[in-house]
Amino acid sequence: MDKVLYLKYRPDKLENVIGNQETLQILQGQLNGEAEQPLPHSLLFHGPTGCGKTTLGRIVAGELGAKGADIREVDSADFRGIETIREIRKQSAYKPLEGTCKVWILDEVHRLTGDAQSALLKALEDTPNHVYYILCTTDPQKLLPTIRGRCAQYQVKQLNETEMMRLLRRVVKAEQETLPKQVYQQIVNDSLGHPRNALQILAQTLAVPEQERLGVAKQAAELQSKTIELCRALVDGSPWKKIAGILRGLQDEDPEGIRRAVLGYCQAILLKGREDTRVAAVMEQFTEPFYNTGFAGLTLACYSVLFAE
Repeated sequence: MDKVLYLKYRPDKLENVIGNQETLQILQGQLNGEAEQPLPHSLLFHGPTGCGKTTLGRIVAGELGAKGADIREVDSADFRGIETIREIRKQSAYKPLEGTCKVWILDEVHRLTGDAQSALLKALEDTPNHVYYILCTTDPQKLLPTIRGRCAQYQVKQLNETEMMRLLRRVVKAEQETLPKQVYQQIVNDSLGHPRNALQILAQTLAVPEQERLGVAKQAAELQSKTIELCRALVDGSPWKKIAGILRGLQDEDPEGIRRAVLGYCQAILLKGREDTRVAAVMEQFTEPFYNTGFAGLTLACYSVLFAE
């Protein structure tokens, strides 16, 4: 592939985005001036990782008239301190260089320190007319309630099976390739509704000869199967020796992704109407993110499940 697929086919207009139609309609109405309330100067996109929050932020920035250097992105996981927000406020005072406004996109904004969040709140309260702040987060509850209250909030959801299939078929056609239905379905199952995951798996699949593609797609399912095995072991109350063995096979994977998978697995059980205190106890141990504790935090959460009830 001449370019990573999820970057190559990242949409640049709202009409090209697949899924999240309700959110898209609200944004389109506000951008066109058709909604009762115009687009505010502070927006908050929240939802699972890899579902398009930052992409929507870039699209909105372009629709607002921001161009080039007037669109600034900050990874709050790496630049979390109060000095980052002070610099943003300082730069926001200057007029745009290329477009009609300046837009700051703050990714993983919940990672900001407490002092930085307080400084950000001040920025949101005193936003110049030529500045927009777009906040993106997987965990909005970690933000100050006053920050959430200052922003218009937009939920970005995972894609359902039909939407995911549509996305994959669009990209495969654009790449002038073909895939059998079985491979499509395997990728849909493996991606768990995350478009970025799906296109990463698709890129790996298209990079090999046709006869090997199903095998490559199935390899991506291995992580999913290990994670599901962990979910089942936790819910079933398996002994620590078994859980530890599963964890050893997951040591190179993202603990945050595993945490969300466990929560999703347990949520699905409860939403079926099954009363299960064990499932609720598992969820309680996985409510806090593992950004700071990493795999050690995941291990501790799994071990704590043994004594949760």
